[in-house]
Amino acid sequence: YQQTHINVESPAKLIEMLYEGILRFSSLAKKSIDSNDIEKKIYYINRTTDIFTELLNVLDYDNGGEVAHYLTGLYMQQIKFLTQANLENDNAKIDIVIKVTRGLLDAWREIHPQLA
Repeated sequence: YQQTHINVESPAKLIEMLYEGILRFSSLAKKSIDSNDIEKKIYYINRTTDIFTELLNVLDYDNGGEVAHYLTGLYMQQIKFLTQANLENDNAKIDIVIKVTRGLLDAWREIHPQLA
């Protein structure tokens, strides 16, 4: 994501796209685990982890205050779940990441109604 030039109308739209990417790549990682495709599993889990890393990098602690610190912990926990899912071929851990990300995406869209 850092190397790809995405032309979006707002930073809010970019965050929405990142959350959507997490959902897409997590689902593909689950399918890869189900089909025992280790190479694709690793690829999709790494892509998902990369998105969380990007989200961590753009947190604004000066203006975001407690929310930014909360999101840091939340994103780090999701990366931990993804690592465990990768090591253990555990779709339940990916399900947690998907559930959390859906909640984040819904909340993001609620505070940015112009995205709808």
